[in-house]
Amino acid sequence: MDNRPDSSETLRYEMTGIRAEQLRDALPLKQAQRKIQDFLCNGEAIWKIRSKGGEARILVGHGLGHELNCLGIDYPSLLIRDTANYPPLMKTSKLSNSLKYLTSAYLGYDIQTGVQDPYEDCVAAMRLYMRMSSQAHPGDNRMYGEAQNRNSYAAWKQRELERATPEELLNISATDYYCWCLDSKMN
Repeated sequence: MDNRPDSSETLRYEMTGIRAEQLRDALPLKQAQRKIQDFLCNGEAIWKIRSKGGEARILVGHGLGHELNCLGIDYPSLLIRDTANYPPLMKTSKLSNSLKYLTSAYLGYDIQTGVQDPYEDCVAAMRLYMRMSSQAHPGDNRMYGEAQNRNSYAAWKQRELERATPEELLNISATDYYCWCLDSKMN
């Protein structure tokens, strides 16, 4: 008699670190979805979630789009901090770096040296987030999304911008992404 797991069990374990026997007593998917959604929303209705002053929690991880999609959960992007999609942590080609690489490069230790451990991955993603969010915000603290940063200049200003030096253009520019170091200023 062959006691080896079938290929789907092996693949599932290698991808998730979860064995079939661990799923036997697991919550049904709908209950798990509700429990996760309730935890993330922290008592706030999903349609009322806002970026400042709300009760909803920030969700931190690496490659969260895939996990949320698998769980069938929608969560506002303004509260997602995904180390796979944060521009300062991405390659110059706008492709994601692996969590293994980011942990080695930014945190100075190795993960995923044997079997992939979801807990180890969570800790690494949180440490990356904490490191990036603890940095001082560059410039004059103009925030992504503010009206003056949307490049909505009047036509008469076009000539003025064309004559500006690179240094002058840099001084009036702002990032085109939300900078995590502003999270400490959210509440």
